[in-house]
Amino acid sequence: MPSGTDKVALVLAGGGSFGAVQVGMLKALVAAGVTADFVVGSSVGAINGAYYAAAGTMETVARLDALWRGITRNDVFPVSWRSMLGFAARRDFLSASHGIRNLIERNLPYRDLEEAPIPIHIIATDLFSGDAVVISKGNAAEAIAASSAIPVAFAPVRVGERFLIDGAVTSNTPVGVAISLGARRLIVLPTGFACNLRAPPQGAVANGLHALTLLIARQLVRELDTMPAEIDYAIVPSLCPLVGSPYDFTRTGALIDDAEKSTRAWIEAGGLFERVIPNQMRPHRHH
Repeated sequence: MPSGTDKVALVLAGGGSFGAVQVGMLKALVAAGVTADFVVGSSVGAINGAYYAAAGTMETVARLDALWRGITRNDVFPVSWRSMLGFAARRDFLSASHGIRNLIERNLPYRDLEEAPIPIHIIATDLFSGDAVVISKGNAAEAIAASSAIPVAFAPVRVGERFLIDGAVTSNTPVGVAISLGARRLIVLPTGFACNLRAPPQGAVANGLHALTLLIARQLVRELDTMPAEIDYAIVPSLCPLVGSPYDFTRTGALIDDAEKSTRAWIEAGGLFERVIPNQMRPHRHH
């Protein structure tokens, strides 16, 4: 275990609607008294991380829980016949990012990232260079929209002089960023991937998001397998077997409840003190 002077980072990965899993994890962690010195989030993990950073209390997480239980697909992916026709004509993106922006602006209790009571760092990708971009200041809704700008699904977001897209492209589970910011203990919240599918997801966006969740899991395992011994970490196990699609927002309540229950059991079994990569993060299937 690290000394009391070492910084603890809460690291949240992306994963579309599977981000609901992180809400259940957060509820269990906060109830157990787990705290962090700062937060690093990518894609949907940026959304959840930003809400946690508002105070890191049960009240904060309860507001995040209520938000997720009311979200529909159209809140995040506001697709209309007009946008479909535009996609066919422009061949660049399916939807603008105003759905995510609106969710953040209506519900996040601070406007700029530097106003968060717990420091929050959002990860996006520079569209032209492919570099990971760490956003720690400025408009929160803009930064989160940039971090969540899934290629093809959403238009790139301009932040300053950069055009930014989803953090998944370079650093979806940004453990390396957390370490570079001074963390010596990481508490990582993955979202998992659908490991119990019997058929491919239906639709281009659903298939793309499924592929993205596979990328996230592989990236996390690679980073942790080469983690220096002096870095302590705990990986909260994702749900397994996990069914459904990260494009499906009809099961968020069940995902939250199941993840909270499984995380409580993991904490009670001493999981916070084990430097172990959960088996469900490694390649596997149930059929």
